[in-house]
Amino acid sequence: MRSLIWVFAGLLLTGCANTWSAKVSSFEFWPENTMGQTYRIEPGPAQAGKIEYESIADTVRAAMGPTGLVEGAENARFIVHLDYSDQNKKGWAQRFADPYVDGWGPFWPGWGGYMGYYGGWGGGIYYSPRVVNVPVEYKEYSLSVLILDTTQDNKEVYRATAVTDDDGRGLLAEMASLAQAIFEDFPGSNGQVREVKIKRK
Repeated sequence: MRSLIWVFAGLLLTGCANTWSAKVSSFEFWPENTMGQTYRIEPGPAQAGKIEYESIADTVRAAMGPTGLVEGAENARFIVHLDYSDQNKKGWAQRFADPYVDGWGPFWPGWGGYMGYYGGWGGGIYYSPRVVNVPVEYKEYSLSVLILDTTQDNKEVYRATAVTDDDGRGLLAEMASLAQAIFEDFPGSNGQVREVKIKRK
């Protein structure tokens, strides 16, 4: 029984590991007929010339491809600003109880019934894996994108932020996925908060 439960838990974790997800919030006042219009990514004073920033900007460029915008020079219509962070966080997670640390063994007793071998109903005690809450530390990644329209006196026409928890792939891989999540179904609906799931290859 114990072996079956741990195998089942492993299958669940494997299934979840094939899908990446992020929470995306976006605000937009996107103009019409922008297909083929140009944009440029403009770093802030603290970002200019930084290799890490340029690498993440490349992931944003790749994600913007399906929008129909084309990267241009200094006279580009849209100005794109981006910001990103990776912060250490504390929270709570559930796991199966450790018999040596949490006591009671890995299974938790409860009252109930069971179907006998020949179909009869029998009452008694059954045992199920005990779940406990434990404190955990994790890293949270976030990416924000702001787009201004120079034909409207640099009016803000799009702003979005995507957030996800660390899954061990590293900063650049997480930012690439966050950029993809931000520009999925672009420009979306104003004030929308949604969960974006991406199937890993």
